[in-house]
Amino acid sequence: MKFFKYGITLERLKEEDVELVRQWRNSDPVRMNMNYREIITPEQQREWFNSINTVNFHYVVIQYQGEKIGLLNDKNIDWDALTSETGIFIGRPEFYHTFVPYLVSIAGIETLFYFAGWQKQYAHILRSNTNAINYNLQLGYKLCEGQENVDHQRYELTRESFDQTAGKIQKMVRSVAGNETRSKILFEPADYHTGIAQKFEDLFIRNLIPHKREKTAEGIWYIELDANVTPQV
Repeated sequence: MKFFKYGITLERLKEEDVELVRQWRNSDPVRMNMNYREIITPEQQREWFNSINTVNFHYVVIQYQGEKIGLLNDKNIDWDALTSETGIFIGRPEFYHTFVPYLVSIAGIETLFYFAGWQKQYAHILRSNTNAINYNLQLGYKLCEGQENVDHQRYELTRESFDQTAGKIQKMVRSVAGNETRSKILFEPADYHTGIAQKFEDLFIRNLIPHKREKTAEGIWYIELDANVTPQV
């Protein structure tokens, strides 16, 4: 399964990339901003992958200009309420202080909210991680009630708060990305075996979102037909 938007490719995590993700996750810049900070062994990583390779977890490797640079996820997915908990880390330090993380976040959020009809995303952030907090506030995340004094704080994002807050970032992303503004999703044969493809296809039908469906040698494509709403500034 692959998502395409704004020059970013988000590919569902496969076993062949599990070790690369472990190396990123164990690096100090990533590990020290996580609630769990112990070094992860190859065996632990394989057990983790087996536990999240289901329809209720969606971990995707971030690719930019043909290079794998990090991991984005939605976990604890509620397919009825259309809610999930999200997280992101960039494994390549040279991309930390660039515009690339915004390309990734906006591409992912817009695809879920505008194309899949998602209702809400949650994120847990260490209270000490002020960079991540400020980043998420720019996207429209809001601290949940009663979380002020919690170390691992819970934030929530709705389409409304995203639309109201992230307009300037959306405009900048679109100016950088040029014409690549439509969401495109490729479901490969393996995605139908796991059932994740059917879950998303059901959303496209349920939400009556205009799209084009194409069958190719690669798999089944779903391509957004209507341009996204104009960002609010």
